[in-house]
Amino acid sequence: MSKKNMFVDPKLLEKIQNLNKKGEKKVIKVWCRRSAITKEMIGHTIAVHNGKTHIPVYITQDMVGHRLGEFAATRTFRGHKVPTARTVTKT
Repeated sequence: MSKKNMFVDPKLLEKIQNLNKKGEKKVIKVWCRRSAITKEMIGHTIAVHNGKTHIPVYITQDMVGHRLGEFAATRTFRGHKVPTARTVTKT
């Protein structure tokens, strides 16, 4: 999948290329959530920052063309408010 004007952080791309040359698979910490996933990243684990911690994301073929931030949620959904007996009788 090739998209026009895909941004990839130059430092991240350099780290990925160095690991590919060496044949290593290390976890790479990244704060740049807007970087696009390219074919060179397949098989690597990238720890994407969600605002609090780094979430490890294993890159697969299906993820190419998407952004890193799509796979590390920034908000946790705790569920909708449960109706109580008081609110049920009002309606």
